[in-house]
Amino acid sequence: MKVLQVTPRYPPQSGGVETHVREISERLVERGHDVTVVTADAGDGGFRRERRNGVRVRRYRSVAPGGAMHVCPQVTAAVRRSDADVVHAHNYHSFPLFFAALGVGDRRFVVTPHYHGGSADSLRDRLLSLYRPLGRRAVRRADAVVAVSDWERERLADDFGVDATVIPNGLDVDRFADADPVVRDRPYLLTVGRLEEYKGVQHAIRALTELPEYDLLVAGSGPYREELARTAREEGVAGRVEFLGYVDGEELPGLYAGAEAYLTLSEFEAYGMTVAEALAAGTPCVVRESGALVDWTSEEGVVGVSETGRETVANGVVEAVARTVLSEPVLSWTDVADTLERVYQDVLG
Repeated sequence: MKVLQVTPRYPPQSGGVETHVREISERLVERGHDVTVVTADAGDGGFRRERRNGVRVRRYRSVAPGGAMHVCPQVTAAVRRSDADVVHAHNYHSFPLFFAALGVGDRRFVVTPHYHGGSADSLRDRLLSLYRPLGRRAVRRADAVVAVSDWERERLADDFGVDATVIPNGLDVDRFADADPVVRDRPYLLTVGRLEEYKGVQHAIRALTELPEYDLLVAGSGPYREELARTAREEGVAGRVEFLGYVDGEELPGLYAGAEAYLTLSEFEAYGMTVAEALAAGTPCVVRESGALVDWTSEEGVVGVSETGRETVANGVVEAVARTVLSEPVLSWTDVADTLERVYQDVLG
């Protein structure tokens, strides 16, 4: 089977969607399928091509206001030229999915929207409002729609009138469960992800003023990095906040395992992959009760906070550290690839 994956960004760029597309693409290659990724993250270098772990990657230059949306009409031509049996587009909140829909023709079309409904950034929110009629048409054009959580499935039904198949994100459970904890001079809290304002890392930094016994490690890169550093200086905690930048996948499990608690205070999430990773490593979590993160609060090792004031977040950390993380069964990425393979076969008839 020839599969074309379309995504705004692809590793080594970091993020939940990026990880999702990499994991399914590499496992489909292991099954003997021919997989190409078309992405809009070439930057100023223009078009680039490479092969990563058996996956062909075609990177195109895009216009990305605020580091988002990735306006890239070249995606339409790339999809149109492809001889793929199935075109699988990801991330409703960026334009490559729409451009893929324009170029798909009579090929089978699968969409995983990773949909969370809105944006905390005012410019991006306005763009999404203008984009909604086009995005709705692109999603409804799909032969199959895949949601990564029950919460997302309900939003897709309400906002687009589509019935999605739920295939949660996967996890290499053993890699996290067997990790050797990172040991540091002081106990630390951890947050992982792309550094955007809506991700809420600034709230974790401010909460450090109420948690003098902890440092905060911030894994990830993104456009909000300098603003977060400024917040740390203003709060007088810059000496206790360490920005790690991009962290290799081999190093990440140990960081989770060594943390006293993991924090994700994002306004918008369609699943919350990093929460699954932290729990697999045996680390309790503090999550914002927003979007699909709400679903995680039913887990014994997860504390939900309804707002992000420093005292509320700090109290959540204290409560989480005292909790026991119970091992819950989650899908492996192999399970995800198996299920997705069946979706492809179904749409191909």
